[in-house]
Amino acid sequence: MTGKRALCVGINNFKNFPSAALRGCVNDANDMEKLLKNLFGFQAVDIVKLTDTKATKTNIMKNLKEMVHGAKSGKYSHIIFTMSSHGTQVPDLSGDEPDRVDEAFCPNDLAQKGDDWDSNHIIVDDELRDLFIQIPEDVVLEVYLDTCHSGTGLKAIDLLFGRQTRYIPPPSLEAFKRVDGKRQRGLNKSLLEKGMVQHILWAACRADQTSADANIDGDWHGAFTYYFCKEMNVSQNKLTRNEILEKVRKDLRAGNYTQIPQLECEATARNKNG
Repeated sequence: MTGKRALCVGINNFKNFPSAALRGCVNDANDMEKLLKNLFGFQAVDIVKLTDTKATKTNIMKNLKEMVHGAKSGKYSHIIFTMSSHGTQVPDLSGDEPDRVDEAFCPNDLAQKGDDWDSNHIIVDDELRDLFIQIPEDVVLEVYLDTCHSGTGLKAIDLLFGRQTRYIPPPSLEAFKRVDGKRQRGLNKSLLEKGMVQHILWAACRADQTSADANIDGDWHGAFTYYFCKEMNVSQNKLTRNEILEKVRKDLRAGNYTQIPQLECEATARNKNG
């Protein structure tokens, strides 16, 4: 079992919410695709890239399910999922934790139903968890999320000209009231609760922060993805994940970004390169 598979998603435009458009997410998907080819040993046929109108919930989940099926059948030993888009929140849909909210990811066909997001057109972290926990223990799963799920840590500097947050609030006042003040569980915690340890999760910021969609060097990018790709290319994948994390954090501080990227994985994975 030596195969690799990756899904790179970048969404700038949202069919039903044109005013929520971002500008750097498609560039993120392109940059991650190049990185996987140049440094991670992926071939073009190993990578599926979905951007804007192709990045519907149906298409994203279909490709993720195909990756997981390939891992279960022994076809893939390393699978990667990258997602650059808006994030949001929904009440805990499982009903077993009324004091918590679920993180959710916005596809191109994001839609509202009544006061809340339409579950057929939003990707909730529970859906990803239920899919990813099927992956065999000897398969490496690496997830990169350049999005955010809370506006509570928003600061004035995050709204400077040339920057935009990758967070979209719940679609109505009633929906906002249902999530306001509740704790986020997060994808990584839910995976750990299910006993899944052979995974690596990169998040662009802490749960209470926003991630930046920013104009950097004359073009738009996710600030985290831009500096992650920069440091990976400079080091030629010879640094450990933990060393890359520290360099990316330093770059973001130097650029006056408030977000602090997170790396969630076992200690052994932290001290290995990609």
